[in-house]
Amino acid sequence: MSSIGIMGGTFDPIHIGHLIAAETALELCELDEVWFIPSFKPPLKDHAPGVDSDIRYRMVEEAIGQNPSFHAVDIELRRGGMSYSVDTAIELKRLHPQHSFSYIIGSDRINDLQQWHRIEELAELVSFIGLEREGTPAEPDRLPGFLQERLRIVPMPAIGVSSTDIRNRVKAGRSIRYLAPDAVELIIKERALYES
Repeated sequence: MSSIGIMGGTFDPIHIGHLIAAETALELCELDEVWFIPSFKPPLKDHAPGVDSDIRYRMVEEAIGQNPSFHAVDIELRRGGMSYSVDTAIELKRLHPQHSFSYIIGSDRINDLQQWHRIEELAELVSFIGLEREGTPAEPDRLPGFLQERLRIVPMPAIGVSSTDIRNRVKAGRSIRYLAPDAVELIIKERALYES
């Protein structure tokens, strides 16, 4: 049985923080692979992605293309609608019963895990790898026991970059060099993404 980490998110755009998080989980949790699953419409975000799903998916493919342990999966984009993790987990288990799956989440998502849609059902299907970020301490003791049992906390290197920061920099005409992979920066420039 292969152990697969799931990196979900809008990836609007994907950046080095996502890649470092995935590599950290891959190494420290001895995963076989990490699957990047761009969401169609995330339930816990106030806004829908600003860039079309096909472009976000292409940016993910370009960003991870050099790492044989990373794979892009379009399961949520094909399904459309609200991207609930439980629906994705059900479909992944049906398509890949030979794999075990772990959602890779940051400190902020650890602390709101109880609010996830059908969380008890999701916790029966997958485990969680919580990457504890500096400045956002995880509080696993505040979670119910069934989640504590399915959660492994690992330290995340301090990386002060976010998709919001990248979008704001592009809009302001500032450089995003070294914040996103070169191939992603090229797509953003070619398509004039995030400029308005």
